Amino acid sequence: MENSNLASSSSTKRGPSYGSAVDIVRKLQSKGFIAYFAGGAVRDMILGKVPKDIDIATSAKPDEVVGLFPKCYEIGVAFGIINIVVDGHPFEVATFREERGYLDGRHPDEVKYTADPETDALRRDFTINGMFYDPLADQLHDFVGGRKDLCKGILRTIGKPEDRFSEDYLRIMRAIRFCVRFGLELSPDMPPALRKYSKNLGKLSAERIRDELNKMLLGPEPERAFRMMDDFGILGEVLPEISGLRGVTQHCEYHPEGDVFEHTMLMLSHMACPDLGLAWAILLHDIGKPSTKSVGDDGIEHFYTHEHRSAEMAEQVLKRLKLPSAGMSDIVKAVRDHMRFAHVREMRPAKWKRLIAENTFPLENELHRIDCISSHGKTDCFVFLLDKMNEQSNEVKLPPPLVSGSDLIALGMKPGPEFKEILGKITDLQLEGKLKSREEALVWIRNRAEDSQNY
Repeated sequence: MENSNLASSSSTKRGPSYGSAVDIVRKLQSKGFIAYFAGGAVRDMILGKVPKDIDIATSAKPDEVVGLFPKCYEIGVAFGIINIVVDGHPFEVATFREERGYLDGRHPDEVKYTADPETDALRRDFTINGMFYDPLADQLHDFVGGRKDLCKGILRTIGKPEDRFSEDYLRIMRAIRFCVRFGLELSPDMPPALRKYSKNLGKLSAERIRDELNKMLLGPEPERAFRMMDDFGILGEVLPEISGLRGVTQHCEYHPEGDVFEHTMLMLSHMACPDLGLAWAILLHDIGKPSTKSVGDDGIEHFYTHEHRSAEMAEQVLKRLKLPSAGMSDIVKAVRDHMRFAHVREMRPAKWKRLIAENTFPLENELHRIDCISSHGKTDCFVFLLDKMNEQSNEVKLPPPLVSGSDLIALGMKPGPEFKEILGKITDLQLEGKLKSREEALVWIRNRAEDSQNY
């Protein structure tokens, strides 16, 4: 076991909740209990990062923790986890424990409290997450060699990978995420276990898989995470629609980067900043290509209407993963509409004004930009729309309508599908500056009615 100082290091950073976490440790230790910072917080401190959350592990049992802290509540009673709120900051305080038996690949069959921190460390997933730190004594307690592995850039399980992965199949995806997030390499014994147990990922809840995927998409180098998942057979279990893009060739004139999988990974690498909606739109925008592929007489690949098939499939994927419905609709719309941006220069002003006025325009235009720079490299349509948006920035994007369906009824028209066509045409003429008032719109309607026997 390694015991060494940590806080004295100049690279150690403390966040706003650090002092409150120290107070919890101090109170527990003052009553004779062992209490340390645990897991990811210790790892982040060693890396010189501010911990997002500070978890505390202790020899105190749950009822003893509750007796010391009035502002607390149980969040994982079966695992001895108490949530304590200090100065508005929530902290998870867990009793040292050992776990046995994981028949469902998720929950231990038996949980037993212990006063021994080493026993608790040995039940955890990876060595980099298995360390403890005593902030009062400035002492690192490393029973598993986590600091050494961090320094060497290695991700290693605590004990055999087969044992850790069979206890909780989600650790398979977490291994990939931690590798990419911290720039680590897998220990030599891990790849065979990843391949062996990846087939069990389907036993996990959709929510847990979704949350891991979201963390990968919001983290550094999401394309590396997805490539690694594909290499180990993980992607085919959680997102077969994406692994199925590999080998789907495209015409090299438009896609010199390679097949649809390579194009999608390249797009992920070109995201300027983390954006979950954009990341999902990128990931799903071409998943309809395999089922719509055709080859012309000239040998060129075509994917007619693939955007519509992709949108249908995207909605199915997002529902399967139980993404929130609000964000889902924007992603599906961006996927469905991503091909129309290639024709904006031929659009009438009213049409591109409508496009710019849509709430999803920033998402869709950025998707188009990344699509272009990840294939043929031409961004003239993106620049065109950006210029038009800037020109329109001082205008009301969609002015109040000049007339409504009630006006059409007042003119003696019968409600029907043509109402939408008429009102849409009036809006187009309004955006083009050809109709500027309610009176002009009513005159236009009367003139149109006189020319038609249907009105």
